[in-house]
Amino acid sequence: MYAQEIKSTGKQVQSLEEMSPEDRAFQKRIDADIKIEPKEWMPEGYRKTLIRQISQHAHSEIVGQLPEGNWITRAPTLERKAILIAKVQDEAGHGLYLYCAAETLGVSRDQMTEQLLSGKAKYSSIFNYPTLTWADIGAIGWLVDGAAIMNQVPLQRCSFGPYSRAMIRVCKEESFHQRQGYDIMMKLCEGTPEQKAMAQDAINRWWWPSLMMFGPSDTESVHSAQSMAWKIKQDTNDELRQKFVDQTAPQAEYLDLQVPDPDLKWNEEKGGYDFGEVDWAEFFQVISGNGPCNKERMAARNKAWSDGAWFRDGLMAHAKKKETRKLSAN
Repeated sequence: MYAQEIKSTGKQVQSLEEMSPEDRAFQKRIDADIKIEPKEWMPEGYRKTLIRQISQHAHSEIVGQLPEGNWITRAPTLERKAILIAKVQDEAGHGLYLYCAAETLGVSRDQMTEQLLSGKAKYSSIFNYPTLTWADIGAIGWLVDGAAIMNQVPLQRCSFGPYSRAMIRVCKEESFHQRQGYDIMMKLCEGTPEQKAMAQDAINRWWWPSLMMFGPSDTESVHSAQSMAWKIKQDTNDELRQKFVDQTAPQAEYLDLQVPDPDLKWNEEKGGYDFGEVDWAEFFQVISGNGPCNKERMAARNKAWSDGAWFRDGLMAHAKKKETRKLSAN
């Protein structure tokens, strides 16, 4: 998922009998699949969990433009440039939808941005890896957006109305992104031996970081139970990771690419693939700010914020002048 460091209260999920009357009434609405809207009462823990998750998701969409934007001017054809520009534009739009959804919970976009730039808020670990070749753009579309879709489709059923509705359009656009990435990989695999080798190198580097996108294993994810009780999330991290592997391994086989996991094999008994253990030490290193591109990504976001100050100031001055004129006219 694009929000891998979700923390909530850490308390055990309460039974209905243990809840306060307000919490009990709220949980009954959740259990009845009634969407929660911004102006309705909600537990503070629910509000804080949503703000953190939605803002981290939004930050990930914005930071996620950087690895791909790096290749817009170097895409191999004009058509590929146009497609990549459209995709990067989509990611900016996704960030906008999500910031708007989070703002309905009482947090401003400036506050969320300040949390990102200060390092208090996180974004997905996947965007701290470099895009070294054109094949990386294919791998991002196929693997990274594929993992995102696996996470985001269930979010269309999230109990919080604005988040749920935003995800409907996001998922439609992400499905296009995944197909675009897979198409790049197909073209490379059908090309010269050098192009096929480039595609193999890309999957070698992006496979494990893509599995990390689903967050820590269920044994380490101590807050999933409450998020699932509130129906913010529908599946556990390991369930989603398994679905992703089951979907993606046959696609790699079709491309004649080797998944860089010697433990990957079909398990007839469980009807899915067995696969190796993720390097969680690497995951937590990247989340902690020590990935290959963490400093580069944050420097780019800080520079963009600083460079845009004059424009934000101009907008505020214009709005203030417009309001003054309106008051004078009355």
